[in-house]
Amino acid sequence: MELINATKMQAGYTMGMEPSGRELLVVVVKGTFHLPKNGESPRLHEIQQPMVMADTFTDEPGLSAPVLEVDFAPRKHRCDVLFVGSAHAPGGKPVTRIPVGLKVGALTKSFAVVGPRTWRANTLSVSAGDPAPFVTQPISYDLAFGGVDNFHEDPDKHHAFMANPVGKGFHKHLNTSWVDGAPMPNTEELNNSITATDGNYQPMALGPVGRGWESRSRYAGTYDQNWQDNIFPFLPADFDERFYQAAPVDQQIDYLKGGEEIILANLTPEGKTIFQLPHIEMPVHFFLKQGGRVDMKGNLDTLMLAPDAGYFSMTWRATQPLKKNIFEIGQVLVGNQPPTWWRARQLGKTYYVSLAELARARRQNPL
Repeated sequence: MELINATKMQAGYTMGMEPSGRELLVVVVKGTFHLPKNGESPRLHEIQQPMVMADTFTDEPGLSAPVLEVDFAPRKHRCDVLFVGSAHAPGGKPVTRIPVGLKVGALTKSFAVVGPRTWRANTLSVSAGDPAPFVTQPISYDLAFGGVDNFHEDPDKHHAFMANPVGKGFHKHLNTSWVDGAPMPNTEELNNSITATDGNYQPMALGPVGRGWESRSRYAGTYDQNWQDNIFPFLPADFDERFYQAAPVDQQIDYLKGGEEIILANLTPEGKTIFQLPHIEMPVHFFLKQGGRVDMKGNLDTLMLAPDAGYFSMTWRATQPLKKNIFEIGQVLVGNQPPTWWRARQLGKTYYVSLAELARARRQNPL
């Protein structure tokens, strides 16, 4: 199968599968844009970020926070809004705590970012230590409330905070030697400060959540002996496609259309950055080998904001169920081609963008 990319962005395809066993052809387009200053309009970046082919992490995979998730989810029924970056003290003046906020269209999320601090513990009580000042503080689930309490010599008494098992600050056992001086989270809810080591706090971050964490694993389906004996390698019948959503639930919204207002508060050195997403339609055409075609518009289902790196990316996805397999699709076109391209295709001719290209092709293939 040939993929024709008529955009100036990255494009690729993969195969997916439904629980029924039906195969899917998944086409993905990702565009990288300069993060604009206030009053500017976004423009396509000269360097297009490559497709993410495997999940990336801050450190050891599975034991640290996800940073970027693979771009080739078979389907997303909502748009994931994701952020990788830091909190910035206003005016570059050190602070011990600041609120940060993100707005994308109707989505708003805010929480507090706190400087480095540790638990204070003695035989009578546990309390939060005083935070140190900071100018820039990374935001990550590594630094949000959570973690694993595996200090006890009896493995049966180990515990994990499955809403965020890679975080810090969580302790089930209040042994002074384990808790006193242990690191506390650098983020917390605005009106719910972290004061207890085993509290049921909401981990506050803006990146992807892990596939095995409780907010996603509930959708993965049942992998029991019956699945191993009778269903493998297919998905279990109770698999839910919500598993493919990488963002936490409060960062999932209806598909973006373009034009939505973006506001980053204390998430850039400027203090507040405001701009609008560009309006871009992404046509995707599937040309069948037996004739005919299927026309779609890609859904804008992932927005990644990376202000520390100076860019943001928008990802569109089109998923075509197949009758049998990928060999029934001859070509896929993403983006817009001029009428002359469509005319050449209708006539079975080769399309050249210019006479110079035609002359060059004839010199290379004189026969």
